[in-house]
Amino acid sequence: MKIQLPNPGLEARILSHQELEKLETEEAGDRPKWDNKAQYMLTCVGFCVGLGNVWRFPYLCQSHGGGAFMIPFLILLVLEGIPLLHLEFAIGQRLRKGSLGVWSTIHPYLTGIGIASMCVSLGISLYYNTIIAWILWYFFNSFQDPLPWSQCPINANLTGLISECERSSPVDYFWYRETLNMTTGIEADGGLQWWIVLCHVCAWFVLYVCIIRGIETTGKAVYVTSTLPYVVLTIFLIRGLTLKGSLKGLQFLFTPDLSELAKPSTWLDAGAQVFYSFSLAFGGLISFSSYNSVHNNCEQDAVIISIINGLTSVYAAIVIYTIIGFRASERLDNCLGGNILALLNAFELPDGNISESNYNQVLQRLNETAPDVIQRLDLKTCNLNTFLNEGVEGTGLAFIVFTEAITKMPISPLWAVLFFTMLFCLGLSSMFGNIEGILVPLQDLKVFPKSWPKEAVTGVTCVLCCLVGLIFVQGSGNYWLSLFDSYGGSITLLVVALCEMVSVVYIYGIDRFNDDIKFMIGHKPNIFWQTSWRVISPLIMLFILVFYFITKVSEKLLYKTWDPESENFPTLEEKPYPAWIYVIIFILAGLPSISVPLIAVYKCLKAKKNNRSHLEDLYTFSDPSSHKQ
Repeated sequence: MKIQLPNPGLEARILSHQELEKLETEEAGDRPKWDNKAQYMLTCVGFCVGLGNVWRFPYLCQSHGGGAFMIPFLILLVLEGIPLLHLEFAIGQRLRKGSLGVWSTIHPYLTGIGIASMCVSLGISLYYNTIIAWILWYFFNSFQDPLPWSQCPINANLTGLISECERSSPVDYFWYRETLNMTTGIEADGGLQWWIVLCHVCAWFVLYVCIIRGIETTGKAVYVTSTLPYVVLTIFLIRGLTLKGSLKGLQFLFTPDLSELAKPSTWLDAGAQVFYSFSLAFGGLISFSSYNSVHNNCEQDAVIISIINGLTSVYAAIVIYTIIGFRASERLDNCLGGNILALLNAFELPDGNISESNYNQVLQRLNETAPDVIQRLDLKTCNLNTFLNEGVEGTGLAFIVFTEAITKMPISPLWAVLFFTMLFCLGLSSMFGNIEGILVPLQDLKVFPKSWPKEAVTGVTCVLCCLVGLIFVQGSGNYWLSLFDSYGGSITLLVVALCEMVSVVYIYGIDRFNDDIKFMIGHKPNIFWQTSWRVISPLIMLFILVFYFITKVSEKLLYKTWDPESENFPTLEEKPYPAWIYVIIFILAGLPSISVPLIAVYKCLKAKKNNRSHLEDLYTFSDPSSHKQ
């Protein structure tokens, strides 16, 4: 049974196949085009493969049964990610418009989908470029030997180390105090941190230079930003495999715990990771595909980019866990070294009498002969799996765990420069797509005068974003960034993606869409695409949306703070958000989501009002009494 909602006037709003063919042969139209297919593919790969592939996917693998997490990830990649990616590529290529233009063309009531996508791209761009600013700060500080986060600084009296650093660690101190200069809560702004402000401005300036003329300039930049991360990852893999403990890290990562497959949270996290790692529903991919030739094989592109994205996630996890394995081995050695030194001093044993190889046997023997002495020593528990199990994601992985591991490597500044160069390229190439998802809808909404050149429109947008983004470079900036990261794109993206698929299948019409794809690539979509678009993918997204919403609503809203006065310092202290934060969360997650139905209602009422006015005019014109003098 076929279901399609009525959609009067659609044929008049879209170009026919003949008109598209004419545009193609005459190279007419006002939309720019890619110089070649490689530019397009690299831009899409750069947009899809971002920082999340490097610092979130490995964490999810580690916390959901290692290799077992790959099973739901790959299943949902096929059933959720690839179909929606193909749909966005195909509809953008067919209608030759950006995200807002596509949905308003399919039906004026769907304009809210494009508005919601633009809001998400805007919110994420604001804080994403702040992360790039942090990366630049670390990059600039990497040209020192020793690295500034490798040791604690001397206090003002020159009598010892700074207490806050001594009580935590050099990497923690450099991140929380010297980089962020964090306040103890989100209520205290702490003022602007001038060193990060400079990096923040620098990050927006570099982005502006790269996108100044749209795909004409980003198409050149992606040759570097989309390929260099793979080179650096490979260098780190080769280096990582030579380090002690690297294979232990890989073994820990990929040892499957199949019991995790029975937990709904594993599937929920896998679905969310697939969704976000493809950068779906941001609007950028629709815009990028609209610059293609109308006969570009969008189906093949979707499959290739999906495979690259999935493999990149796994590859990055392998690289990350070789380094984490090395870090865990270093911490194990330090732990054992401290215990051995304590035992040698307590029992006045000669050096070399206790080593890592015989530590457990010696400890057991001493515990049998002198248990009171052993108890007084308060020896630390040294277990490799405990150190490997300290799962971290996001900024904690990049700016604390990885930076600590780098300090233990020979020629550590070189590895620091390489690592932050890789992160910079990953972040910048993702920003190309984010900013595309803002600029094109703004132009469609005619926010800027049509006479303005592209450079001016891009420049004004970047300046305004840079100014608003200053909220993230205060002392409380990291708290705001975490808030935007948690609520700025989550629920809205799921709502937009579900609306996109329903709109194409049931409002644009799946038969028309199939004919369009046959016109563009030479054959109709097969049974896999048909069943995915009609039933499987919408149901999966609805399931994830409902369970994600339930999870978020039921959980207590807490955030982690860096407070040197806390009793458990340096452990991050969890605090409840102040009541006014709920308003911010509604603005971030609620407003873009409800804009979809609200704009539909507004358009409907406006259309009815216009029709009523039109009928009244017709009645007045046809009423003879109205013409009497």
